[in-house]
Amino acid sequence: MQGVMQGFAVVLILIGVGLATAKFLPAKRQAISTGLTPLIFYITNPALMFILLADADLGLVLGVFTPIALLTAALTGALFAVVSRVLFKTPAHNLPAAAMSTSYVNAGNIGIPLALYAVGSTTPAVSVLIAQLLVIAPAYLCMFALTSRKLSPDSQELPLGTTIIKSVANPVTVATAIGAGFSFFNLRLPEVIHAPLDMLGNASIPLLLMAFGMSLYGQKPLSENEGRPEVLLASAFKVVVMPLIAWLLGDLIFGLKSVELMGVVVMAALPTAQNVLLFSQQFSLKPTIPREVILASTFLSIPVALLATFLLS
Repeated sequence: MQGVMQGFAVVLILIGVGLATAKFLPAKRQAISTGLTPLIFYITNPALMFILLADADLGLVLGVFTPIALLTAALTGALFAVVSRVLFKTPAHNLPAAAMSTSYVNAGNIGIPLALYAVGSTTPAVSVLIAQLLVIAPAYLCMFALTSRKLSPDSQELPLGTTIIKSVANPVTVATAIGAGFSFFNLRLPEVIHAPLDMLGNASIPLLLMAFGMSLYGQKPLSENEGRPEVLLASAFKVVVMPLIAWLLGDLIFGLKSVELMGVVVMAALPTAQNVLLFSQQFSLKPTIPREVILASTFLSIPVALLATFLLS
């Protein structure tokens, strides 16, 4: 349990650094914020995903953990979309980012240290990363691209097939697929290339958290009436419904027990990944719901993860 607390403390400190940067460097705030998003999206995040997958044991991580991660995310996102549409008549163009914020967890910069501390292995976190980056993210990015295409008349000039290919063949997904290929064929880059890629990848986590912290500056949680019900519902789905679905699948369907079941539930209890905000901004979608859910789940997931660790360890 101490490891879980330590993992969350590191995340909150880095978010605080980003918030302090925005507050105390007002003249540089816009330049830093504008530069961070493409730097993370095109360089550091792809490097991180390649290194993680290239160094992983695919035979181990593609066992039961990846199917559970896929089913949990799909059920959570779909159930939220139905409930939100029925209860709040949520506009269709707001549903993809909102649904992704309920089902796309911070498996990289929070999940890996938490899995290592709580379970003693990064296998649950790497399994979630594979599911998210090779299946879940491309699916949502196609929805983002189609939504952005409908909202922006200029983007409709591109053929539909081109729009979908550009959304799926993004740097993060491509780097993940290449990394998985390296792992599958047991390939290894020369150290002179692997080392700088590893350094770039290590920079991704703090930069992502700092960028999120900077995006919070001047924002008042739940200050906008529009989308408030969806934010509250999405936050509840992320911190309560998703871990519950993971527990039911892991226990009743896949027969996991003890530490393995704890790893699955703790991964599902992780807060929403900052990548959801990054993706929504990249496709010029309204970032309100993802930003609010990321903030809420970052704090609310702590007691849920601790409770899961206590009950299942």
